[in-house]
Amino acid sequence: MDLRVLQRMGVLATTAITAVTAQNLNGVQHVAGVGPESLAAQLAAVLSGFDVAAIKTGMLWSAPLIEVLATALNDTDVPLVIDPVMIATSGARLLDPAAVRAYKLLWPRAALVTPNLDEATELLGVPIDPSRMTDAAERLADKLQCAVLLKGGHLEGPPCDVLATGSETASWSHARIESVNTHGSGCLLSAAITARLALGDPLLDACEVALSFTHDALARGAEQGAPYLAAVELASSERAHLRRVL
Repeated sequence: MDLRVLQRMGVLATTAITAVTAQNLNGVQHVAGVGPESLAAQLAAVLSGFDVAAIKTGMLWSAPLIEVLATALNDTDVPLVIDPVMIATSGARLLDPAAVRAYKLLWPRAALVTPNLDEATELLGVPIDPSRMTDAAERLADKLQCAVLLKGGHLEGPPCDVLATGSETASWSHARIESVNTHGSGCLLSAAITARLALGDPLLDACEVALSFTHDALARGAEQGAPYLAAVELASSERAHLRRVL
């Protein structure tokens, strides 16, 4: 999904694989992590061979892999988007407790972290009141000392996504799209944000364009009665679907 989105948004994507998964639209059935040496070699090859404009993380899987990544990032200052893939929409845990703790090595480098509600609850250590999304996003941004886009896809009713940067807050809402499989939509969103940052967008604009792109892909998938990932190539980055409140 990341590769498809990044290509669709006009940037060249490279990869450093942290785990091999068995998954489909119904979820993740099996995960096998790569060794730290393999990840270190992949990162060195990419960072030395390409003019990297932005970096996105997905499922990092284990504490040793996070430590390898943190070390590699010492050699670059490009924007880093962290999608803290800890808990899937299905509720499945995708990261062990030691790896969650190791994330503290990455927070200071992040331009943005994009947790869903379950992940934000894990990071804050307390349940999140759905009626106080802005407060939760601001508290998490203060705790992690980086900007946070708190995703509201797990809310009942219309989703609301909140960006807290430490200096400003913005939120976006749109109608919930029914009858569409959303597995992987968080990856789609964080990849689109990364693409826009690589192209030079300010963070607020990058989030708005990416949220619109994600919403449009889901809507087109629902209209076609097909998995939304098949509609990525048709998705638009127009902002008409979103309502932003500053």
